[in-house]
Amino acid sequence: MKRLHSNIERLLELIVIVLMVFMAVEVLLGVTYRKFGESLVWYDEIASVTLAWLTYYGAALAALKGAHIGVPEIVRLLPRGARVALVYVAEAVVLVFLAILTYSGWMVLGVLATDTLVSLPDVPVSYTQSVIPIGSALFLIAELLHIPEALAAARAEPGSTHGARGAA
Repeated sequence: MKRLHSNIERLLELIVIVLMVFMAVEVLLGVTYRKFGESLVWYDEIASVTLAWLTYYGAALAALKGAHIGVPEIVRLLPRGARVALVYVAEAVVLVFLAILTYSGWMVLGVLATDTLVSLPDVPVSYTQSVIPIGSALFLIAELLHIPEALAAARAEPGSTHGARGAA
């Protein structure tokens, strides 16, 4: 399980780094063109898509590392049994939400099958929006892989070396 966790973490880190570099180059290119009185017709639309991709893949990476929004200080104040129960409830809610998002994202791709980007009519919108089901599925996997760590932190005594992100 640790190996799978590590491999997915490396994959997500690589994707996030590539997207960040691509976005930086794209923004620099767009600014440079505008500085010289020209503009790239596709710049704004592709920058928006890249930001959405970066957000989804970055969120999956954050979930894998246990770094998404939580209130660990409040959770740590609870008795051990309540902490464990809260982790189960929070993870169940997050997993159900992500499963619905993954399924809905997949359904949306069918609806968008005939649409294309405005600035790049050869690029299907379904390609750019594929980040929703793919990113959500990766986020779902990341959450599943993080559950053992979250439970271990919830079961640990306050002040122990286990870091707790708390409940989602």
